[in-house]
Amino acid sequence: MMVATVRLDSELEATLNNLSKRFHKKRSDIIREAISLYAKTLEDTKKSRLHSAIDKTMTKDFDEYKTMEATLVDGITK
Repeated sequence: MMVATVRLDSELEATLNNLSKRFHKKRSDIIREAISLYAKTLEDTKKSRLHSAIDKTMTKDFDEYKTMEATLVDGITK
């Protein structure tokens, strides 16, 4: 396991100490969990943005398809 040194301002230090006492966990455990949660949140956000982009693209493509289909139908029936 890697050993890392982290510098915290007094506010973050107090928060870390409070969480450690509140949940009866070592400060290093709190930090590890925070890093894991942060990484998962970033991944979830990335996936959500990707799904949103796909949905927008599919909607726009469908709108373009309908416009093209209407144009073709107009050309055939005239």
